[in-house]
Amino acid sequence: MINRRFLEGLRKVGPIKFMEPLSHHTTWGVGGFADVFMIARSEEQLRWAFVLAQEYGVPCLVLGAGSNILVGDEGFRGLVIENRAAKVVGPYQDGKIWVVRAASGARLASLARGLARSGFQGLEWACGIPGTVGGAVVYNAGAYGGCLADVLTRAWLASGDGRVLELGGKELSLGYRGSAFTRGAIAGMAIQAVEVQVWPAEAPALEAKIKQLEAQRRQAQPRGRNAGSVFKNPPDRPAWWYVEQVGLKGWRIGNAYISQKHANFIINLGGAKARDIKALIDLARERVRRQFGLELELEVALVGEGF
Repeated sequence: MINRRFLEGLRKVGPIKFMEPLSHHTTWGVGGFADVFMIARSEEQLRWAFVLAQEYGVPCLVLGAGSNILVGDEGFRGLVIENRAAKVVGPYQDGKIWVVRAASGARLASLARGLARSGFQGLEWACGIPGTVGGAVVYNAGAYGGCLADVLTRAWLASGDGRVLELGGKELSLGYRGSAFTRGAIAGMAIQAVEVQVWPAEAPALEAKIKQLEAQRRQAQPRGRNAGSVFKNPPDRPAWWYVEQVGLKGWRIGNAYISQKHANFIINLGGAKARDIKALIDLARERVRRQFGLELELEVALVGEGF
């Protein structure tokens, strides 16, 4: 699967590591080793590393901030690219609207705060979301009544043959915590950059709003190593309500436990394994299914082996 010619080509793109522990690169702090690991610091590095993996048939995972993901204890067999391509251009006027272009490895929360300081609104809701812009597209990140679908205008995707395709925001079919990527309609491509629309506004008012939203988040969500919300909210009630109703608030397996503060969060108390977290996920889904006849959908992605 991984041969010498692939590695020689990859070394020309950037430095690589072998058997890198992915627990060092995920917000849950769990996960086994990646066979091959590299950090992409530019859109070009990201694109050509991805192209090489496609050319040689090597499984490839593009890792953003490591949030919203559970990596198995036996790691990932293939190439993991940690995306740190973070260049931001703008805001600038494109015809009658203001837009900002961000490489897919840019941190969404940092982008939101930077825009507010510069007097541009549209992403304030994202001030506490720990992921990258690219991950925000895949899962249509959202909070406090806003989501990426509201502002996304264009995205640039790297294809396996090295081309860069430009798609309009609507072509990505962003829905509740999902997109054409999560539904399999777009495959074999990596998000290279996105463009979002923003609007001029008063910077002091925007910064005050961000402080208010950050305070709300601190009050509602637990501290500790976690990956954010584990389950998508069903249409009728929030997912945490169902987890509470089946008696799992505060439930612990190994060093993983369902938060007492917010039952849609699973916390790594230190030294937890991915299988412990997965066992809590399975237990919650089974109990909710049995008591309510409802299938809780995962918001986090399960990646790799060893669950």
